Amino acid sequence: MNDSPGWASPGSSPADGERPDAAAPAGQDGPPAGAPDGTGSGPAASGPRWSKEQPPPGRWSAPGPGGAAPGPVPGGPAPQPQAPQGWGNPYPGGPAPQGGGWGTGPAWGRPPAAKPGVIPLRPLAVGEILDGAVTTMREHWRTVLGIALAFAVVTQLAITLVQGFLFETTTTSTADPEDLGAIADDIGANLAASGIAQVITLIGTIIATATLTMVVSRAVLGQSSEIGPVWREARPQLLKLTGLTLLLALMGVAVLAVGIVPGVLASNVPLAVAGGIIAFFVMVWLWVRYSLASPALMLEKQTVVKALGRSAKLVRGSWWRVFGISLLVQVLTSIVAGIIILPFTLVAMAVTGGGMDGIVNGTAGFGWGFLIISAIGAVIALTITMPINAGVTVLLYIDQRIRREALDLELARAAGLRDYGGPAPSGTGG
Repeated sequence: MNDSPGWASPGSSPADGERPDAAAPAGQDGPPAGAPDGTGSGPAASGPRWSKEQPPPGRWSAPGPGGAAPGPVPGGPAPQPQAPQGWGNPYPGGPAPQGGGWGTGPAWGRPPAAKPGVIPLRPLAVGEILDGAVTTMREHWRTVLGIALAFAVVTQLAITLVQGFLFETTTTSTADPEDLGAIADDIGANLAASGIAQVITLIGTIIATATLTMVVSRAVLGQSSEIGPVWREARPQLLKLTGLTLLLALMGVAVLAVGIVPGVLASNVPLAVAGGIIAFFVMVWLWVRYSLASPALMLEKQTVVKALGRSAKLVRGSWWRVFGISLLVQVLTSIVAGIIILPFTLVAMAVTGGGMDGIVNGTAGFGWGFLIISAIGAVIALTITMPINAGVTVLLYIDQRIRREALDLELARAAGLRDYGGPAPSGTGG
């Protein structure tokens, strides 16, 4: 499929308050009410205009008693609204419900959208985005869980080794508290070990994000995913994705430093706190603004700078919606992870930390046994929650492009659906 930003131009929709059949001027579409002679004179000739959700005067009567279907007013047959072109009439044997398109009329009047994969090809609701992410994990579980499990095992192994090393260093160090050189050596060794763990985690996150993005993009089209083809498709963009991840991290650090450092340098605690709060809100704004940069980079084969620009363009005007969905997913996955991790943590503390008495007395020890049991719970939690987070991000990106750029038309053609959205114009090249 073509992954350029200009897949399709957005379609036009009727203006607010305008019916699809409102081409004729007001007052010219049939005789006004109260004027049986058809001359246009009568008490309703200059009356108020009907809204788009009500029948025009002189066309349809009100429903009869007991919910009977509306019938034509005596004096002329009732016109029949036409079904939307290109979608097919979902109501065989009868006319389509009256309405101006996707944005008007009740939900039951909308034509059904094609669904070649895990989502329907139309603007998505929040529940559909979450369901699409979960469905992707369920239908492609071998690939999704294989990628997530490999990432979780590698990262948790690195974190567990670092934590065990730090624990042993802290409990067995015999450095003199007044020996600043020895203390500095211990701190340096701890920082080096933490840095190695962070680098391994960063590499694993980048690889998992890239491959899961490609899996979700295939799932939207109803295509199967295998680890080999997915890896070959994602590999060319890994270096750019690494640069994007580092750039976003540096932006967050820079914003935090600008907010806090002035107060620290001035030894002014209230100023530092206020600067930190402002920096936090700026970081949240940037996080949402550039949250779609990763799928834009992977699926459109963009550069780092262009991917940031694409994310900002797609989020513009929908910041609060993207923020709300992203926050909801973070809360839900955190709850799920907590439910999974908590039993492992309690078992680890009870078995290797001196039992419940040690927990109550505060004398529990946290050695290798505790770290290993806790890491098992963390691996399980990360294996389940990471695909959901990645899937929601990709589906949010696709949803925003459907809303702004009619991406559903290109996705339908890529999925092999014929005549989706109406026949293509003849005689067009390229």
